[in-house]
Amino acid sequence: MSSLSLHIADGIARVILNRPERHNAFDARLIDDLEDTFTLLGRDTNVRVIVLTHAGVNFCAGADLEWMAASASKPQTANREDALKMARMFAAINACPKPVIGLVRGKAIGGGVGLVACCDIVIAAPDASFCLSEVRLGLIPVVISPFVLAKIGTSQARRFMISAEAFDALTAVRIGLIHEVCVDGEATLTTLIAALLRNAPKAMAEVKTLLADVAGKAIDDDLLSLCADRIAARRASFEGMEGVAAFLGKRKADWVPND
Repeated sequence: MSSLSLHIADGIARVILNRPERHNAFDARLIDDLEDTFTLLGRDTNVRVIVLTHAGVNFCAGADLEWMAASASKPQTANREDALKMARMFAAINACPKPVIGLVRGKAIGGGVGLVACCDIVIAAPDASFCLSEVRLGLIPVVISPFVLAKIGTSQARRFMISAEAFDALTAVRIGLIHEVCVDGEATLTTLIAALLRNAPKAMAEVKTLLADVAGKAIDDDLLSLCADRIAARRASFEGMEGVAAFLGKRKADWVPND
C-alpha cells in the first residue's frame, strides 16, 4: 500500500497521509513521497489549492520509532542525511507556492505538529490534539523547530517543547498553530477553497515569499525598499493589471472559475 494518496480534481489536490496502521508516522518512504509530491504540485499550473489530510483516526504520530532507531544505528553521516531529508521535506511543504490547507483529526505528535505548522491554513476537528513529545524520548524537536517557531513564537514553543504536554484544538487556536475548530471540517474546507479560487494564484504565492522575507526584519530603509520594489512589480504584472481592470469593469478576473 502506498504511504501517500493523491487525488486531483478541478484544480484541487488532496494529499492524504496513508499509513493509518502506523498512525501515519514518518518513515523514509513517506518522507520522500511528501517532498516529491509537494515539489511537483508546486510546479503544476493546473493545481490551485492543496489539501493535506490523512487516512485513519490520527493525523500523524511523528517519526516512526522503528525507522528512527534504524537511522540512529547508522554511521553519523548517514544518520545526519536521514535527518536532512526530513528537514527538506518540511521545507518543501512550507515553501510550496500554492495555498496549503491542513485538515486534521485525532492526534498530531512531534513531527505531526511540524506538518501542521507548515500548512498555511489549518482546520481541525474538536477531537484533535497536539503534542511536542520529543523530550520524553530523550530527543529534541530540532528539525521542526524553524516551522513551529514561525507559527507559535518562542514563548509558546518554550512551554510545549520543554513540557511535552498534550494540548487540545482550542489551545492550538489560541497559540496560533491552527486557525479553526470545526465539527464539519469538509464544509468549512469547501467554503475556504471557493474563497481561495477567487484570488490571483501568483499573488498568493508571492504573499508567502513576502512574509518569509519580511518576518523578523528591522523596519529600516532596506526593508522599505524591498516592499516598494515588490508592490511596484506586482502593479505592473499581468495579474495586477488584470485584477484592477476586472474590478473597474465589474467582471471576474480571468483566474476566477466559472460558477
